[in-house]
Amino acid sequence: MTLDVKDLGRSPGSMRTLTEHVPAPSDLGVALIGVQEGSDIELDLRLEAVHEGILVSGTVLAEVKGECGRCLDPLAYDLEVNVQELFFYEGVELSDEEDDEEQRRVEHDLIDLEPVLRDAVVTMLPFQPVCREDCQGLCSVCGVRLEDEPGHHHEDLDPRWAALAELAKTDRQTD
Repeated sequence: MTLDVKDLGRSPGSMRTLTEHVPAPSDLGVALIGVQEGSDIELDLRLEAVHEGILVSGTVLAEVKGECGRCLDPLAYDLEVNVQELFFYEGVELSDEEDDEEQRRVEHDLIDLEPVLRDAVVTMLPFQPVCREDCQGLCSVCGVRLEDEPGHHHEDLDPRWAALAELAKTDRQTD
């Protein structure tokens, strides 16, 4: 998603606001949760010309969908994140401390917002999303929802003791 910033020129102090709905790019998420491709993202941004380039700041609102990492129930909620990024003008010399590859650039009076959106949204997504903090999840043996069966458990015998358990059974049957 590119924005034309020609109207801001290289005049420090000039500014414009942008309130727009845009479709979400692909791969805006992680394995279990993310923003659906093509879904509506609301941008409320302020673009300001400064000496070094264009400062973009504001908020991004997107609907996040996915599934609980414990019980696999569907999740959906609105995520609002703050963004702030400086896009450097072409030809601006960066200090030694700044890595040129990590800096965003204004190229031909255009800025590409997609990497900024990706960085802002994906870093705010939970690594292990849950529907509730106290979600019990699924049984690791049979897959039943533990929420539906509160006393659910399995008799797990250590295979190293299985032969001894068989001896105990045969001993009880002979009595």
